[in-house]
Amino acid sequence: MKNHINRYKRYNIIFIIFSFFFLVSCEDGKVNIFSVEDDANLGKQLDTEIRSKPGEYPIYDFFEPNQYVQNIVNEIINSPFVKYRSYFPYKVQILKDDKVVNAFCTPGGYIYVYTGLIKFLDNEATLAGVLGHEIAHAERRHGTNRMTKAYGIQVLLSIALGNNPSQIEQLAANLFSGLYLMKNSRDDEYESDEYSFKYLQTTQWYPGAIKFFFEKVKKDESSPFFEVLLSTHPMPQDRLNAINKMILDYKIEPNEMNLQSQKYKNFINSLP
Repeated sequence: MKNHINRYKRYNIIFIIFSFFFLVSCEDGKVNIFSVEDDANLGKQLDTEIRSKPGEYPIYDFFEPNQYVQNIVNEIINSPFVKYRSYFPYKVQILKDDKVVNAFCTPGGYIYVYTGLIKFLDNEATLAGVLGHEIAHAERRHGTNRMTKAYGIQVLLSIALGNNPSQIEQLAANLFSGLYLMKNSRDDEYESDEYSFKYLQTTQWYPGAIKFFFEKVKKDESSPFFEVLLSTHPMPQDRLNAINKMILDYKIEPNEMNLQSQKYKNFINSLP
């Protein structure tokens, strides 16, 4: 009788776990134990932590440059492909470090762009392509998908059994320390490139403009200037090929480009 009861309890626990899998967020066949609200809360917590570490993340505290970049984001998130504009703030912060050519986005849509990246780019459309790429990381929920993949079973057991309701916050703090915050899988990078292209189709900018960023980096991939970028964003030729294929598939002609090159040069020259 006792064995029967224990077996029943085990079956009940398994049922709870599988039920939880069906109840949690599931997108394109990917199970994510975090809700969209969790993503937003994680982003807010991480933004607070980032702002508390000016030595590591030097905040560029000038309104007009930040607003210039924010205006680009505001137009991109009006794309019909952006689902979480009402849930995520999609707030931009420039970080002052001319030696870092990089940008990153937390879960929940907090975007950070280094001055090194801004000054490296040649036109506004390429910046829009990069920002669209970062928005896609939040929209496709790559951060919490990665956390689920890494710790999902442990978290599911704890939540299902009610043993540790604060484990999600603990795992988030551990998993998003240091550069892990910015690391994405190769598939995540491809997907973000694809969605950046989709987002820009409804904007004023050339949808394939992110290719100019890839092309410029590829000219000098061995430079230490790109060490951080290449450690967190793999830059294979395949990504450039994929963008070029989308340009061909959508029949976007070079004469349809809107790069806003002079406007962007004026912006860079006006930086304090």
